[in-house]
Amino acid sequence: MPAPVFKASPRLPTISIAPGLWAVLFMFTQTAAADVLVVTDSRHPVQAPAGVRIIELDQATRIEVELAAHLPADPQQAAALVRQRLHDGGEALQRRIGHAYQGVADAWGLGIAKIPAVVVDRRYVVYGEPDVSRAVARINAYRSTQP
Repeated sequence: MPAPVFKASPRLPTISIAPGLWAVLFMFTQTAAADVLVVTDSRHPVQAPAGVRIIELDQATRIEVELAAHLPADPQQAAALVRQRLHDGGEALQRRIGHAYQGVADAWGLGIAKIPAVVVDRRYVVYGEPDVSRAVARINAYRSTQP
């Protein structure tokens, strides 16, 4: 049974196709979609092909938990330890934090309403399907019926 599809915003049309078309459409999945973005979190894992951008909405929180782990009770010592951890993490940590928050902003800007969400070309979305290839196949099928 295919995952339910919902409309995220007026900018993203919803898609629904008959389940019998999966086999025919699957072979076109990789070539027809130009830009694929997946929005999820750590509790909703997805199966995505290489090269697909995956935004985990709780990634920033997980990084903050790492930074705050085992802090001393004294606020000044705790602040100093967090500063040291940020310094030790260097540019790689700064990039992780920046990407995590940019992902949240991107998902919000698209009007994502549920997760997992597979978005193609910033115009089409399928909700609830953890298999990205199947979601993209549904989107491609919908697109092929539109003039």
